[in-house]
Amino acid sequence: MSRMLTWRAAGFYPVTVTYISLFYTRFEFGRRLSLFYGQAAVGGALGGIISYLVFSRFRDETGDTQPRNAWRPWQVLFLLEGTLTVLFALVGYFVLPHSVETAWFFTPEERQHASMRVLRDRDLQNTTAAVQHEDADDGEDHDEEFHGLLDPSKAPTPSQKRATLDDRGVTPRDIFSSVFNTKIWHILVCNILSAVPVYAFSVFLPLVLAPLTKRNDPALINLLSAPPHVCGAVILYFVARYSDKHRIRLKPVFFGLVLVISGLTLVVVLPTSWAIPRYIALNILLSGTYVASPLTVAWISGNTSSPGKRALLLGINGWGNLAGVVAAIMFRPRFAENGYIVPFWLTLACVAASALGFVLFLKRLEAENARRKRILETWSEEDIDRERVHGTGPFPQGPQWLKRVIAMIKGDAKLTRFADWLERATQGGREGDEKITFVYGL
Repeated sequence: MSRMLTWRAAGFYPVTVTYISLFYTRFEFGRRLSLFYGQAAVGGALGGIISYLVFSRFRDETGDTQPRNAWRPWQVLFLLEGTLTVLFALVGYFVLPHSVETAWFFTPEERQHASMRVLRDRDLQNTTAAVQHEDADDGEDHDEEFHGLLDPSKAPTPSQKRATLDDRGVTPRDIFSSVFNTKIWHILVCNILSAVPVYAFSVFLPLVLAPLTKRNDPALINLLSAPPHVCGAVILYFVARYSDKHRIRLKPVFFGLVLVISGLTLVVVLPTSWAIPRYIALNILLSGTYVASPLTVAWISGNTSSPGKRALLLGINGWGNLAGVVAAIMFRPRFAENGYIVPFWLTLACVAASALGFVLFLKRLEAENARRKRILETWSEEDIDRERVHGTGPFPQGPQWLKRVIAMIKGDAKLTRFADWLERATQGGREGDEKITFVYGL
């Protein structure tokens, strides 16, 4: 079942995240995304309550939860949850706008204003002034520069006007720069490892809770699964709010992983006979479980200005759902007798490895920002402006190895089309985070 849920959600999550990113500035996005992603935790809590009601209602007089010639509890759950999902999906298809420019509930002036504030925000990260601004933490949600984003009297620049009309979709350059973006593969591995507890305890929490109860009552076990998920949703919202307010992403991710590691450590250390302490440890564990994934997505979205490339990177990051397959392999029924201690240890190892990966990722970004700063110090103002606007500063365009590959495969008639595609994908100036003037948010 975990595998089924993993593949069903694989396309939905990155597409929804890409859609949400069209409407909000970088440092409004984390909190909004937490409200969306947190519904997985709320859904887990609500699912536990609904399961309790269903399992309590659909049983025979002997207490059998699977009576003959009647609806079984799991059938009722599938029918109820599936029907609600389909109904909301149909409503959303007809109600939600394609983009902020087509929002039916805005006036034309409001649509332009909403579009411009997002575009101005994206443009800020390409300027050296924005770097100094982001380094100064004033503790406010929107300071002077962002108040300017909300002023409809400020006319858009020519580049922003073009960006408003830019609906080119995914280009060869987007595909090439996404596939050869080593940062997305680094963060994907960290995301898979950090998401193992999400899928493990979204699906298998009732099985983990079963040994903690004196009587094997499915209704009671499902009810006990609600509080940990509520803790996860509440902590996620406040951590995401802090992340937006202070304009940082990776350090809040560490905080969430520390909570998970703390909870997991308590679970594996405490004896299985200590039901209440282990239940509290599970609540601590679930409190940090939901933090890493949405803030990782917020980092990707906030550091990718091109809509096409952003969609591709979020799609690649969506393969973090493979954590569901890992969790299904780890939490085998044969480990139930020992209270799933072995899967808990394996999950702890995954989360610890993820935390180390995020530390290395942070150091990598700091080194890249410092390198770009040193390069810009040797450029003239004219060079910096040309790089910021067109991506054509003095720095060489494209890696030398790629030019050699293109020249080599052009000699093969079978690979001529591919060589031409590579040339189209690498023509023109640098874009987005490839520009030397771009500073990665941390």
